[in-house]
Amino acid sequence: MAHIGKRVVKGRDGIDRTKLYPLSDAVAFVKERATAKFDETVEVSMNLGVDPRHADQMVRGVCNLPNGTGRTLRVAVFARGAKAEEAKKAGADIVGAEDLVEIVSKGTIEFDRCIAAPDMMPLVGRLGKVLGPRGLMPNPKVGTVTMDLTSAVAASKGGSVEFRVEKAGIVHAAVGKVSFSAEKLAENIKAFADSVAKAKPAGAKGTYIQRVAISSTMGPGVKIEPNTVMGG
Repeated sequence: MAHIGKRVVKGRDGIDRTKLYPLSDAVAFVKERATAKFDETVEVSMNLGVDPRHADQMVRGVCNLPNGTGRTLRVAVFARGAKAEEAKKAGADIVGAEDLVEIVSKGTIEFDRCIAAPDMMPLVGRLGKVLGPRGLMPNPKVGTVTMDLTSAVAASKGGSVEFRVEKAGIVHAAVGKVSFSAEKLAENIKAFADSVAKAKPAGAKGTYIQRVAISSTMGPGVKIEPNTVMGG
């Protein structure tokens, strides 16, 4: 049997791992049990009733968290000329065209979010093998291939999170820090769940949102009663 550390045992103390808790209780548990020396990230994961191997059951989108994520993302923009100037004015950390493609193609990635002007996509498309596995490939569906670079940079800096369902039908995202108030965390979690609900694909059958859980970086997972996350 695997050894379970004292910190893990203490963190799980008082949490019934089979029970579904109301959102407010779950947030309180996670905040109370975050004992690391840094401001832990709070993550939500949702099990969805989809099989992403089928194209009509793919779930992806973007959510603008009302209270931000608590971390400042480094944003790179692929653009030329006037569009490059627009991106710089909007606060992008890295702006470039062929030069940036060259840097990234060698595996140097010093950014957390990637945005591209539409005319740059033939070039950026070559970076699929580098950016794709890291979830950084610009995509018009989530607003990261756009002419409106000002809004895209502002959204990335302001707390927008992208989500994409994984093979097992799970979607997850960082929704804040444990230092956030319980109210702000709950608002962010509801906003994320709402965005996932709105991204329900045409091919989804049966119960769409099956399970919801939250955890902090070093803390235990707490299962949530899905009805307390959706709406209200």
